[in-house]
Amino acid sequence: MSPRLPEKIYFKIGEVSEIVGVEPYVLRYWETEFDLLKPSKAPSNHRLYKKRDVELLLEIKRLLYTEGFTIEGARKKLKQAKKEEKHQLKLPLTEQKYKTALVKLKKELATLRRLVS
Repeated sequence: MSPRLPEKIYFKIGEVSEIVGVEPYVLRYWETEFDLLKPSKAPSNHRLYKKRDVELLLEIKRLLYTEGFTIEGARKKLKQAKKEEKHQLKLPLTEQKYKTALVKLKKELATLRRLVS
């Protein structure tokens, strides 16, 4: 189970280190290895992690430490998950949605026919 994240927009590297349970140098290393991980930089050049960055770091840690993936294996797994997530968003309408749309269209056409007659 993932730790509950505080309701904040940005997290400093020290906070993220505590949440994820790894040293800051590990987080900086993971940034170089995982393209999906891109924390912002403050004008002072400090890293600022968003909630989704922290969630991604927790997933990376799970893949590496719990599941036993290598860095390369974890990278591939995360990219595959990202592709599947995008694919889920592009799925065509289900059969039921088609039927509903056709019924609605049929009603609209009947209304138009009555108006024209």
